[in-house]
Amino acid sequence: MIDTLTIGQLAKTTSVAARTIRYYEQVGVLPAAKRSPAGYRTYDQRAVERLLFIRRARALGLPLRHLEALCAALNGGPRPALRPRLRVLIREQLSAVQHRIAELERLRQQLERVADRLVTSPGPGAGRGCRCLDVDSDTGR
Repeated sequence: MIDTLTIGQLAKTTSVAARTIRYYEQVGVLPAAKRSPAGYRTYDQRAVERLLFIRRARALGLPLRHLEALCAALNGGPRPALRPRLRVLIREQLSAVQHRIAELERLRQQLERVADRLVTSPGPGAGRGCRCLDVDSDTGR
């Protein structure tokens, strides 16, 4: 069990930069650290757990602005509310990722058509200038 950690030790333990830890404190996602008699920030095991939760949530692409309310539940707030709120955020993120994948798939298809056209279409001497990046009229893009 960890007694107390400095910000540098917390950063090393959680793989979160000290600068980011200070920012999380500033925006209220991480509670302000206690201070040693010399004025240094000190953190306990709860801070480690909270920061690991934040790091995992951010790795999943969850917006920082939504994490403050979730993290309040980790700080003695109503824990039963945590899981349903987290489930909503995860579903929203999943929907956004699926939408982005669909957009990227359309882009991939367009790039493949243009790449094929660059190989199969007549060269620049065939008419109205270079139209090699024109997209098909059937896509409307």
